[in-house]
Amino acid sequence: MTPSETKVCQNCKQSFTIEPQDFDFYKKMDVPPPTFCPDCRFQRRLMFRNERALYRRTCGLCGINILSMFAPDKYPVYCQPCWWSDKWDATAYGQEYDSNRNFFEQYRELQKKVPYMALINSYTTLVNSEYVNHTGGLKNCYWIFNADFCENVLYGTMVNYVKDGMDLTMVGAGSELCYMDVDCGKSFRIFFSEDCFSSHDIYFSKNLTGCDHCIGCINLRNKSYHVFNKPVSKEEFEKALQESRLDSHQSVADFEQRVRKFWLEHPHKYYHGFHNTNASGDYFYFSKNAHFMYESECVEDGKFCQWITLKPVKDAYDYTEWGNGAQRIYDCITVGENADNMKFCYGSWSNISNVEYGMFVISSPHTFGCVNVRKKQYCILNKQYTKEEYEELRAKIIEDMNTHPYIDSKGRIWKYGEFFPYDLSLFDYNETTAIQYYPLAKEEILERGWRWREPVQNEYRISKKAADLPDSIYDVSDDIVKEVIECQVCVKAFRIIPSELALLKRFGFPLPRKCPYCRHVGRMARLNPPRLWDRACAKCGKDIKTSYALDRPEIVYCEQCYQSEVA
Repeated sequence: MTPSETKVCQNCKQSFTIEPQDFDFYKKMDVPPPTFCPDCRFQRRLMFRNERALYRRTCGLCGINILSMFAPDKYPVYCQPCWWSDKWDATAYGQEYDSNRNFFEQYRELQKKVPYMALINSYTTLVNSEYVNHTGGLKNCYWIFNADFCENVLYGTMVNYVKDGMDLTMVGAGSELCYMDVDCGKSFRIFFSEDCFSSHDIYFSKNLTGCDHCIGCINLRNKSYHVFNKPVSKEEFEKALQESRLDSHQSVADFEQRVRKFWLEHPHKYYHGFHNTNASGDYFYFSKNAHFMYESECVEDGKFCQWITLKPVKDAYDYTEWGNGAQRIYDCITVGENADNMKFCYGSWSNISNVEYGMFVISSPHTFGCVNVRKKQYCILNKQYTKEEYEELRAKIIEDMNTHPYIDSKGRIWKYGEFFPYDLSLFDYNETTAIQYYPLAKEEILERGWRWREPVQNEYRISKKAADLPDSIYDVSDDIVKEVIECQVCVKAFRIIPSELALLKRFGFPLPRKCPYCRHVGRMARLNPPRLWDRACAKCGKDIKTSYALDRPEIVYCEQCYQSEVA
């Protein structure tokens, strides 16, 4: 067994350790060990993923007006029906490999020529759900991302199998009638809550399982009719709910402040998750031999994985987003659906195997360095080869990549075995998911050798400020959908759409004062970050690795102490 080895990250210059089992995985995948630390590898993958920056432009084939994740001045783009049609062939853009030039420079030339799909959606499964991305199986949904099998859901991220919900992050497993929730599942009528499962009629509560009719509670199991962790009668519960005045914006803000102060008086388990064996990370479930996981479930023999939402996944390192039968995945993002032996890919799926350095490679096994290829095999730089020619040229390119690596403006070196260089991202840094997890100012982004896109100026004329909205939902008229509202945080314009107003009136909750993006940022702030710190259990002193940083105010317990006191 290869012993542990400490390296210095090319990007952040911090040291990181490669463990013996890591070397075993790299050997299985036939790749060299990484030269970037796990955190920088995650950030690098996120820099290739645009989830929320959407633009209006025209289809390059049929000319219709479309919504796209590519700005109008970037790349040829086709609408979904055109991109998936047989009206064009990606191999028509194929180019010969030139051994006298760097491989990634040639790849960049190919990127600029081949047309891209406007959005990453299973468009034939979308019903009345135009304004969505990274989605499939939706009906009457609006502005949700990384979502599948939802109906009448508005403004959400990582939502799966949800019906009638709004402003949700990491909510799924058959949940219904949910609002302003984070990390909840198998629940009904859950509002302003976190980490609640198999529960119903819950308000402003955290970490409940099998509970119902609770307000302002934390750490309860199989309890009914509780207010701030104290048992009450049904009549007392209904009175407390009525007195909370959750139809009022001011009352909701005051109640939230009171609840969060109460939560800090109670212990928090060092990670969020359950039904795991030999696993570490945060927000992970039903996983085995999986470490440094984040917002993932049903992963076996994995490490450094995030947002694995569809099971199963096996043998995966540095894997961000998807799953659904994926195995032997290394340093990929947005890859899944029976994908096998995938290396350094972005946006590739559907019964696919043995792909390296692919972008939007669909059902095309045995391809290397291809872009937007569908139902092909043995292609390099989108050019078709025989099996023998492919294998010979692939080996030659790998040798050239190691002999004459790509070097970016900051001296970072890319040989075979690293994900794409930053320069090959199809998006600028502030368009990508990286800005949400690694927020940087324009000056910092440019100093690191990355790109920045100037935001589009607000073209709407504000007709109402957030402060002028009615305090109670019961005082809101249907005409509110005609107003252009100024966000109280970013001062950008937003609207209340009819389906949103209908849900708010159904719930009896006030109008939001923040735009959808600022509300998204607020929900993200309620999640622990994808990092682990060394900390001691507040009760027994045992060493733990937790996503609660040392300066956080929560009382953090190890698993054993938490279970003995709470469960």
